[in-house]
Amino acid sequence: QVQLVESGGGLVQAGGSLRLSCAASGNIFTINVMGWYRQAPGKQRELAASITTGGTRIYDDSVKGRFTISRDNAKNTIILQMNSLKAEDTAVYYCYTRNQYGLASWGQGTQVTVSS
Repeated sequence: QVQLVESGGGLVQAGGSLRLSCAASGNIFTINVMGWYRQAPGKQRELAASITTGGTRIYDDSVKGRFTISRDNAKNTIILQMNSLKAEDTAVYYCYTRNQYGLASWGQGTQVTVSS
């Protein structure tokens, strides 16, 4: 079992920046992917960005060039730096992990609201 603690959401004006952090604890040794999903009101949850233990990053097309995901393996923490935020980035952001057996764990979610 993996426990995830998220921080860093909030309210920001369009064009601004926010930084999300997620710390993993528990059975972390089999984790191979960490990342962030987001869910806007009335929409399905979608992947925003992910990063593997080896550093391979995947971004949704809508956030490429604006979001940067990084990982501190020693601290079992990932950071999502979000710049040039748009109103359409408004969503609940969920930290997640996937281990080598394909098992996913989820954080409780943090609200990001971008005012236009």
